Amino acid sequence: MLYPIKFRPRVKERIWGGHAIAAMKAGSGARLSPDKLYGESWELSSVSGDVSVVANGFLKGNDLNEIVEVYMGDLVGEKIFERYGIGFPLLVKYLDCNDVLSVQVHPDDTLAAERHDSAGKTEMWYVVDCKPGAALYVGFKNPEITREEYIEAVAKSTLPELLNRIEVSPGDIFFIPAGVVHALGAGIEVIEIQQTSDITYRIYDWDRVDASGRPRELHTALAVDAIDFSADARELHKHYRSSGGAGAAIAWLQGGDFETVAHTLVNALATISGMICDGAKPSCAAKIAAAVDAGILGYQMYKAGQQFWGGDGIVSKGVENTITNVGRLAREGMRETDKEIIKLMLG
Repeated sequence: MLYPIKFRPRVKERIWGGHAIAAMKAGSGARLSPDKLYGESWELSSVSGDVSVVANGFLKGNDLNEIVEVYMGDLVGEKIFERYGIGFPLLVKYLDCNDVLSVQVHPDDTLAAERHDSAGKTEMWYVVDCKPGAALYVGFKNPEITREEYIEAVAKSTLPELLNRIEVSPGDIFFIPAGVVHALGAGIEVIEIQQTSDITYRIYDWDRVDASGRPRELHTALAVDAIDFSADARELHKHYRSSGGAGAAIAWLQGGDFETVAHTLVNALATISGMICDGAKPSCAAKIAAAVDAGILGYQMYKAGQQFWGGDGIVSKGVENTITNVGRLAREGMRETDKEIIKLMLG
């Protein structure tokens, strides 16, 4: 009989890493040095050479692929098993970005299959914690940037000037499709959920050198054909909260198309948009759980033929318009609410 399965993390040293992962894993049995810089903890992986191993129960010592092969749809769901076989489709990491990461891009499924016999790498980030003013980079400032302008900027080492910089807060969620140029900034801790792929094309590394005094390898020639120059940063920089993220991910994993994911997101946002975070960690944790429930409910609603329509409260026709409304509600509507919350907290 199956049970809640725990896996041993696979922790990676990175030039941009910090000490948060070692502190977080203290007492877990992981042999980590407090003096080393750890950037990634792979919590769940089916990547060849880095497959997660079970840490508890009678399956202890078996890896993820082995237990999926035995339990198949009972473990991952019939549709997921039919589509992906014993290879688990998601790679889940915890990242401690003590320094800025390289500017990079990942190939989509078609290009990755052609070049590497692999899946592409679409990913998302959930910001767990960050320092004040911490920021990341997603897409280009100019939605009409050309291939030639990009190549010139790479040659002149002025690429960062073209990137869309976004300051972040804990709880922010970003969706990064394959083909979108991006970089996580210093002072950010994120959970990264991505396709099972470890293919990265490094484009710019901030003139950084490794412990041997050498610059890290760049993949500028490979990256050019992987970049989606049609991606509009005005859409990409929108960040999503837990409610939409959970439902959208479930809809996608269940084989949902764009329409299914979009309606799931709208249903979730309409359900949870009025929830107020008062800054108290216990209640915020409960609200995150409620937001995730709203995401799941949003998917179930759409599957049952139920949905919110334009004119139903904050919902407008088109998922992007509804997201814009939620952003306006958070930006404008919360200003006076924040003041009242502070008054209540101070008595």
